[in-house]
Amino acid sequence: MDATQAIAPLTCTQCGGELHPDEGQVFLTCPFCGATVYLDKSRVVFHWYVAPTLDADQAAAALRRWMSGSETVKDLDAKSQISGQAFRYFPLWYFRWTEGGREQVTLQPAAATSVTELARLNLPAGDLRRYDPALDPDSEPPSVPLEAGVEWFKQGRAGVQIEETALVHVPIYLFKYLYRGQTYTAVVDAASGGVHANIYPAKAELPYRLVGGVAALVFLCLALFPVVGGIVDSENGAGLGLAICAGVGVIAAPLLMAWAAWVAARV
Repeated sequence: MDATQAIAPLTCTQCGGELHPDEGQVFLTCPFCGATVYLDKSRVVFHWYVAPTLDADQAAAALRRWMSGSETVKDLDAKSQISGQAFRYFPLWYFRWTEGGREQVTLQPAAATSVTELARLNLPAGDLRRYDPALDPDSEPPSVPLEAGVEWFKQGRAGVQIEETALVHVPIYLFKYLYRGQTYTAVVDAASGGVHANIYPAKAELPYRLVGGVAALVFLCLALFPVVGGIVDSENGAGLGLAICAGVGVIAAPLLMAWAAWVAARV
């Protein structure tokens, strides 16, 4: 912010009181109503934060639960090693708008991050608190201009009017973990315990698709026995084909189930 911007008239978004920031100052507390605001190129927006509910051990436990879930490779929690952990308040641009009579909230990262899934966080209005300057040492400063966030918001939303814009700092634990010699990143939302990651060791889909495809093919072939039997022998063929279908099916079903269980236990 240059000297011209420093003396330009700026007003609090809550009470309308005139603000007089020092040169270079971007985080302000209104002296009239106590609202916390953020300055971005002479534009003033509300500044909020979300309080954490998880400590470091609880966040690590949430990460381990996610690792042992259905999205990741088998036993990722046991086969991986956490190599780094850090707590930060990460900035997000908060846009509130209405569509079809329903209030909507859209988030956009306000700082560079490799985990863009942070934009999927759920931030109920009741969780937002006035930003406390005491959080500054643990807070990531915004590096994405508000104008860039607004332009991103407008993509595919022609005519939509933003009803509220704010900067929100959300508490996160950033984890680095090693798996088979490769480093991955995951973020734990310290408010809800949700885990977010763009790239992670995911379950391989091919084995599951192979089991499903073979099972479908086997039972399709079995279903054709009564049809073919009826065509060959109109009197007894259908019954004989049905008996063959049932007999082979009784044998094939447990074999296919055992194969599926074997794949689920190893993939």
